[in-house]
Amino acid sequence: MEVNPVLQVIVGSTRPGRAGRPVADWFRDTAAGSGLFDVELVDLAEVGLPFMDEPHHPRLRQYVNAHTKEWSATVERADAYVFVTPEYNHSFPATIKNALDYLHHEWQHKPAGFVSYGGVSGGTRAVTGLRHVVSTMKMVPVLEGVIIPFVPQHLTEDGTLRPSAEMEAGADAMLAELAKLSGPLRAMRQAHA
Repeated sequence: MEVNPVLQVIVGSTRPGRAGRPVADWFRDTAAGSGLFDVELVDLAEVGLPFMDEPHHPRLRQYVNAHTKEWSATVERADAYVFVTPEYNHSFPATIKNALDYLHHEWQHKPAGFVSYGGVSGGTRAVTGLRHVVSTMKMVPVLEGVIIPFVPQHLTEDGTLRPSAEMEAGADAMLAELAKLSGPLRAMRQAHA
């Protein structure tokens, strides 16, 4: 019996009042409804990583802090990631960079997608920067994604996201591409383990 790959939807913003959580909740539900993945929501506000405080380089995997060991186990069990990111000053939040920098091997050879949101640019400049970082960490970024310009216009009074047809189409296309890559990349990781 084949097991569904695990997709982690990582909420990048940690600030109070953020739009990232309703955006991530919508995408998580969409991903779960696709049947392509077992989906986990990973909220960096709940993970609560301090700024990097490990004495050894992450490639050594000689973690000394409990929060790092827990973060390593979380990231390790995923086969694919979707980063939900706002755009802060033409880039992605420091919380995402910090979470990425804590680890090394755990991220490698896994596909990554992006759901971005913001004002007129919809977070596209944040994704441009994030693509470079994840590529350097040997993740495989997919071209398909979800861009949400003027995100407050998509939030209902109860704080949930009301997606447009374009957002739904982007999510479906990205999920299909992540599913195509997650199996072969998992086989590659297992062959080199």
